[in-house]
Amino acid sequence: MEKIDLSRRAFIRTAVAAGGGMVLGFNIPAADDAAAATVQPELWKSPAGGVEINAWLTIDNDGVVTIRCPHTEMGQGGMTSVAQLVAEELDVPWQSVRSVLADANRHVTRGNEYKDMSTGGSNLVRNRHPHIMQAGASARERLKEAAARKWGVERAQVTAKQGVLTAGANRGTYGEFATAAAQVTLAQEPKIKAYGDWWLLGKDVPRMDVAPKVNGSAIYPIDVRVPGMVYAAVRACPVPGGRLKSFDFSVIKERPGVIAAVELKQTKANLGNSDMRSAIAVVADSFYRAKVALDLMPIEWDYGPGATNSYAAMDAQARAMMGTEAKHAEEVRGDPRPILAGAAKTVVGEYSRPYETHVPMSPPAAVAHVTPERIDVWSFTQNVAATLLLAADQAGRNPKDVFVHGTYQGGAFGNGNNVDVTRQAVEISKQVGRPVKVVWTREEDTAQSRTRPPVWARFHAVLGQDGLPTAMLSRAVGEIVVPAYADRGIANMPYNVPHYRYERHVVPTNIPVGPNRAPGNNNNGFTIEQFVDELALAGGWDPLEWRLKMTEGNERWQRVLKKLKEVSGFTTKLPRGQGMGIAVVESHGSTVGVCATVEVSKRGVLSIEKILVVSNSGYVINPRAANEQVYGSTAWELSHTLSGGLDVREGRIRNVNFDSYKLLRMVDMPPIESVFAMSQDGWWGGFGETAGPPTPPAIANAIFFATGKRIRSTPILKHDLSWA
Repeated sequence: MEKIDLSRRAFIRTAVAAGGGMVLGFNIPAADDAAAATVQPELWKSPAGGVEINAWLTIDNDGVVTIRCPHTEMGQGGMTSVAQLVAEELDVPWQSVRSVLADANRHVTRGNEYKDMSTGGSNLVRNRHPHIMQAGASARERLKEAAARKWGVERAQVTAKQGVLTAGANRGTYGEFATAAAQVTLAQEPKIKAYGDWWLLGKDVPRMDVAPKVNGSAIYPIDVRVPGMVYAAVRACPVPGGRLKSFDFSVIKERPGVIAAVELKQTKANLGNSDMRSAIAVVADSFYRAKVALDLMPIEWDYGPGATNSYAAMDAQARAMMGTEAKHAEEVRGDPRPILAGAAKTVVGEYSRPYETHVPMSPPAAVAHVTPERIDVWSFTQNVAATLLLAADQAGRNPKDVFVHGTYQGGAFGNGNNVDVTRQAVEISKQVGRPVKVVWTREEDTAQSRTRPPVWARFHAVLGQDGLPTAMLSRAVGEIVVPAYADRGIANMPYNVPHYRYERHVVPTNIPVGPNRAPGNNNNGFTIEQFVDELALAGGWDPLEWRLKMTEGNERWQRVLKKLKEVSGFTTKLPRGQGMGIAVVESHGSTVGVCATVEVSKRGVLSIEKILVVSNSGYVINPRAANEQVYGSTAWELSHTLSGGLDVREGRIRNVNFDSYKLLRMVDMPPIESVFAMSQDGWWGGFGETAGPPTPPAIANAIFFATGKRIRSTPILKHDLSWA
């Protein structure tokens, strides 16, 4: 038989072609086309014949509108959202819209032309919709002005609708007036539409990245190939903060395919988020050969002072800290300490969550080609503009000579801000004089990831005669990414306790920490929303009614809680072994409530029967995409809540792959119902992260009602849930 070398990706593409499938929407090169080009086709290039109206869009003779998205597409549907926002204002048929990625070099060298190219914090729609919609509105008015000049009428007499311009008997398409519109300068930019005037926003729109991801044509950094490319396997010190002492390249230099060993030098004692760590790379003609050689090469590390760190030691230190006053304190509403000190009976609760990591579907990878003329980069990133500047810095070059090429991202969740892989690829290419692909193994990704920091929290409250809290002290301990992250959800909790004080301690560690989907809220929601239940029960209140009472006057929260009450059927009176739990967390501008229904067998086997999510983000521009983000963020947090938890001993992460860092499998995913309860009164919230934070406390609260056991730490499945 003839041997056929066919990859899964090639098989999918071939099968779709044979079945007559058609791909629409995303202008992206196929893998074999990419390999044939010196530099891959640039995803920001418009189709031939397109006329640029402004930096955001082009229109061709047939009226096809190509919208340039400056934000990373990492599975959240960002390219579709940007296209929707522009198309709404431009008023063009959705079937005539295409989406490509914007040019980072253009953005950087033309004074941040797209305002911001970062992707994260659920910011894309909620904070950037004004200038994105403005681009579409501006293009529309330029088209109208071009038509008005030709027809000899006032612009106000011209109507632009669904790709057609009209004024009385005059009629023309956007394509006909695109060239003239490109020359128009408006004296004043138009206002964007208000809610109520939308024709496209608020409707279900299929994501533009579905087809290429299904048919196998989608390109991720790990897929990129350029002529003459070599591969690098990299290993940094397994103890973060440690340094490379020595390596013996002579042991492996004669192995097949091995080209070089490159030391990646750490130049700063205290590493920032964008600094390169001490590491060693082996370069070969295939990644397999590079990795095998790296595994065989003798390496000696100086582990540094971090080698004595462990989570157990941090846990002991943090619990001791929770008993002492912290330097950072906020008296949100008066000082509760005198009241607590004089109270005969108080309610106290302590909770904690460990380190967690991102483990995106696609491990970090980057391709860099450094030449005397230019630098080309394809990388794992959530901000192509920042990646461009970083590559220029590493190579010591002018940013105008650096080109970061857009690709899809296989998830990121905050880890896309981990820039080590880009610096490594640029430095290795610079030293070996060839294009280089760096791929991190899953083990390297986990070991070097900037993790979600742990948290410990202690709450202390006293109840009044009505069973409601009159004074409360919150004291949290953690490793700080950004102080505002650590305080989220606790310092600004919405419950109207008359006397409330928040304090924060910091416990030092050598493990790098960074943003992780819904930073701050992801941990703090678990702590505060369980203590809220404890307060309600101690005062004789139903947990849902308690929250309604304690947030009176807060429209956002009241809307979510009332909808939860309406649709969840929440009750605390289910048979033993069954439970429902609720939690509400405000995150990234949105208020989201969750009702979890669970069943726990007498032997302690947990079954999550259903998770109901009620979201209030002010507005929703694409219900289909919003629901997908609800499902995704809920699943994300379920993974870490149920069975995650990084094992930190001797200064390093020990469980670095899925055999020991066990996350949710598809078969374990419970049913999720998503419900919207939008305020629609002028504020915008995010969707990409917001359903995650209330999920863990809702499950823990449900387990309490099923078993009588209060789950004070995650992962939940490490607890004994059995009951008699």
